[in-house]
Amino acid sequence: MRRVVITGLGAVTPIGNNVKDMWESVCEGRCGIDKITHFDTTDRKVTVAGEVKNFDPESIIPKSELRKLDVFCVYAIAAAKEAVDDSGLSFDGEDMERYGVMVSSGIGGLGTIQKECERGNEKGFDRVSPHFIPMSISNMAAGHIAIKYGFHGMCSCVVTACAGATNAIGDAFRQIRDGYQDVVLTGGSEASITPFGIGGFTSLKALSTSEDPNRASIPFDAERSGFVMGEGSGILVLEEYEHAIKRGAKIYCEVVGYGATCDAYHVTAPLEDGKMAAACMKQAVKDAKIEPECIDYINAHGTSTMLNDKGETSAVKIAFGDHARKLMISSTKSMTGHLLGASGAVEAIITALSVKNDVVPATINYKVPDENCDLDIVPNEARHTTVNYAMSNSLGFGGHNASLILKKYM
Repeated sequence: MRRVVITGLGAVTPIGNNVKDMWESVCEGRCGIDKITHFDTTDRKVTVAGEVKNFDPESIIPKSELRKLDVFCVYAIAAAKEAVDDSGLSFDGEDMERYGVMVSSGIGGLGTIQKECERGNEKGFDRVSPHFIPMSISNMAAGHIAIKYGFHGMCSCVVTACAGATNAIGDAFRQIRDGYQDVVLTGGSEASITPFGIGGFTSLKALSTSEDPNRASIPFDAERSGFVMGEGSGILVLEEYEHAIKRGAKIYCEVVGYGATCDAYHVTAPLEDGKMAAACMKQAVKDAKIEPECIDYINAHGTSTMLNDKGETSAVKIAFGDHARKLMISSTKSMTGHLLGASGAVEAIITALSVKNDVVPATINYKVPDENCDLDIVPNEARHTTVNYAMSNSLGFGGHNASLILKKYM
């Protein structure tokens, strides 16, 4: 099997519109959650979210093209540009059928769907925008990235709710490892902080209704009451090791393991005992050909919902046994909120930088311990400690579980 390395990173997030700014925020424990500004929240139950801030799309995409793109595609294109630039890839003389794109979105162009439904109700549905369909369908982030760079290899969009980006990265890893592609741009993108999106998750009773941005997304805290919606994109360049070495690429870390399972239990609730999430983690460890004790840090799914955090804690205990008490497990959603189908990508980037820089991010704004979440969650302050192997977990509606393992490159 061929080795797979990460050679480029790009991000647009609530805590930074590029990887450098995002990582600085992670290291300093900055909270990107604040009052919603995208729409009027008067008389709304949910008033806070993790919005992207001070982002200038016209610096990336011509104004004439922006009207044809939903925001989730704009975020993905911006993150992809940063990742490609960061990687130093040159496409001259390359076989572009060996270059692929695998980018997830859980919901796609939700803002466009709402806008065009309102327009249809007002003017008639034959008067909706001719760009409506290609703006709203979830695969278009991947499609636009492939078009921009001329990648003719496999181009796909994994849609597995909040596990989507981690599945996309894992599938890209296998495509390269098994010899089908040499380079894959992969990750996820989401832009669901809309009246429609927030309303739907509010009705589902999934979101925190706290009006305090610092007590809304509080993973593993006994006072947690729901997740906080985030938005943005994370894109990674995955590359076959020899291909990267030949062109003198910088390497962040190595991707060595991937697991994917399904609870097959409930459309929104995870298995309370976490046994299938545990099976997913075990699968990733086996795939990496390492012992469970090798894992130093887990970037948890850690949504700040009662069921998820309790279940994920149980899953880690099942998967790692006695070692669960020794490893570090934190949730960076305490800073970013939950980016749905993009969350796994942003968290994989953070995990890659954790491995490269030997910094474990904190679970910020933690105050009240929960006996059901009693592992080392790295409360409130990042730690400078050696990280040789790290895992990133994503668990999605529908029972989707996905885990990645990253290894320090030496």
